[in-house]
Amino acid sequence: MLRRHRKPDALRGTLDLLVLQTLSRGPHHGYGIAADIQSISDDILRVEEGSLYPALHRMEHLGWITAEWHTTANNRRARLLQLTRAGQKRLDEERVRWDRLTKGVGRVLRFA
Repeated sequence: MLRRHRKPDALRGTLDLLVLQTLSRGPHHGYGIAADIQSISDDILRVEEGSLYPALHRMEHLGWITAEWHTTANNRRARLLQLTRAGQKRLDEERVRWDRLTKGVGRVLRFA
């Protein structure tokens, strides 16, 4: 029997936070968001298209981001995504949640 190995999902529950944080630095297209997250994390975090684009559509539907079509420097069409006020508010909430979570995990690791 073949064993299936699942890829570790380091991004579970953090994708919104990472995307909103990336967009807080300025407008981006989807590929640029994924590339920034990968680059800034020193290749530790990789966002797959199958996760990113549905999340972007969901965030746009929720009003956290807006998107407009633009032509890139190499004459390709791309959706330029931008954080909204509601998205900034959500980012602030997500940061607070993340800080609480990491403090709790840190306490458990120090206790063990």
